[in-house]
Amino acid sequence: MLLIRENNMNGGTIIAHMLREEGVRQVFTLCGGHVSPILVGCRQDGIRVVDCRSEAAAVFAADAAARMTGIPGIAVVTAGPGVTNSMTALVNALHAQSPLVLLGGAAATVLKGRGSLQDIDQRGIVRAGVKKVLSVRKKCDIVPVIENAFNLARSGAQGPVFVECPIDLLYDEETVREMYGAKSKDSAAAGLRTSLINFYLRRHVDRMFACEPDMEMPKAKIPPVPGISRSRVLRAAAMISRAARPLLIMGSQALTRPDEAALLADAVRRIGIPVYLAGMARGLLGVNDPLQFRHRRKEALREADLVLLAGIPCDFRLDYGRGIASSAKIISVNRSRSDLTLNRRPDLPVHSDPCLFIRALAELFPLDTADTGPWLSALRARELERESEIDDLTRESGDRVNPVLLLKKIADRIDMNSIVVADGGDFVGTASYIIRPPAPLSWLDPGVFGTLGVGGGFAVGASLSRPEKEIWLLYGDGAAGYSIMEFDTFTRHGLPVIAVIGNDACWSQIYREQIELFGDPVGTELLYSDYQRVAEACGGAGFVIRDAAEVDSVLDAVIETLRRGKPVLVNALIGRSDFRKGSISM
Repeated sequence: MLLIRENNMNGGTIIAHMLREEGVRQVFTLCGGHVSPILVGCRQDGIRVVDCRSEAAAVFAADAAARMTGIPGIAVVTAGPGVTNSMTALVNALHAQSPLVLLGGAAATVLKGRGSLQDIDQRGIVRAGVKKVLSVRKKCDIVPVIENAFNLARSGAQGPVFVECPIDLLYDEETVREMYGAKSKDSAAAGLRTSLINFYLRRHVDRMFACEPDMEMPKAKIPPVPGISRSRVLRAAAMISRAARPLLIMGSQALTRPDEAALLADAVRRIGIPVYLAGMARGLLGVNDPLQFRHRRKEALREADLVLLAGIPCDFRLDYGRGIASSAKIISVNRSRSDLTLNRRPDLPVHSDPCLFIRALAELFPLDTADTGPWLSALRARELERESEIDDLTRESGDRVNPVLLLKKIADRIDMNSIVVADGGDFVGTASYIIRPPAPLSWLDPGVFGTLGVGGGFAVGASLSRPEKEIWLLYGDGAAGYSIMEFDTFTRHGLPVIAVIGNDACWSQIYREQIELFGDPVGTELLYSDYQRVAEACGGAGFVIRDAAEVDSVLDAVIETLRRGKPVLVNALIGRSDFRKGSISM
């Protein structure tokens, strides 16, 4: 327990203490006058303040930190445009079920709705993009509101929580009284109107700061996750044992307990059925586990007679449930009640934490699991066939660098010391079929919302959460435009990031479909821009790859440069590819 023994301790310092008690080690921000006391309080309390170049990047960084550590990430942004600039990143975190808390500045309590600087209805704007909107209304609210924010972010289907922090509640009482001119009683010479205004201001400040001298700050309790039903575990085990062609599809939600990733991997292996890993679950089984498959998932789902969905709903990724054979039995495990039955009702719905359920399920399986040999062999044959097809694609040549070849070469250099950050775009989508994440928590992508521009912020959050790792940031040239200025952040904070831009001078995924459907590339064409110069201007190093012969030498030079302490950007001039033709989802 931590006690606030000085009644004049400002609100920013109280918030910083609360964050530290919750295990927060860094906050991400773009500075603003409305939130300065929070940032100063954090720095004084030993919490690292990481200043990004956009509010969206700060929230993306908090999102990545949450995914890597399991502790809600913290972003701090100023009022008005600071909050609105955060919206896309907040919605991405909501759809990715990533726990974070956004602390947003706001106009002074006495000036709300009176035309003060950057005063808007922030709560109304943000409400649709977060799990919950909370507000601090007086000093005594700070502790319970922050505690509640952490509880809400971690509970059930995890997600972001917004806390509005009016500027006057972030300063000490004496300073606020001086700001309001409400420090002392009116002089005898004051007029009636002035006296009434000052009386109102004094009363307002009295109510704001009416707290006990010894205000206790309890450590927030982590809310319980939905429990494990023994009967449902037994029923699931029986269904799997009877299946001839079982399949496990595991999504990001199964990795909400990062510290237990190794235990989860052991459980998956013990259950012993073929598995496809999606989102944050990529890398859970390493590179070459015989149970893990990456290709031809649609075909496998149509043939499976039982599908276990662990932390993934029947949304567009599973063709709204139609991608699973109508005769197949479905077990769905999810922290979200609504996701359990989305589009298709499972035969066995399990409202629980997927990680805990899979581990409990594994305890019922001996080392010699059910006979899935023929099923595994059939899946393996298709997997090897597709890998052979991809190898053949690396030998294609053209005017520019073959993107499949480039990604194969990158894959050769990714090892146990690497984390891959995958921003959106066609090049990055191709990478998901070629690059094998080497370990749990070694792959970060936007998630189900498909947001472009996560890369810079994700790289910041991942690097600070895992400072011993090298970050490989994969960009399409379109996506790079959103966050390339975070190279300034990488340089200032000494973050080891290698960014590779697959530069095909267009929005490839849209370009390809638009040409085919309408015969018109309008709005989809870019230039082979010199992106590496941006990195150089921000203190990093820049390289260009113009043809296949340069790939190996440039990538080797890139790694050497990074290990000398400079973040690096590779501008790879690639050809346009049909590798992902038809990939647009509806």
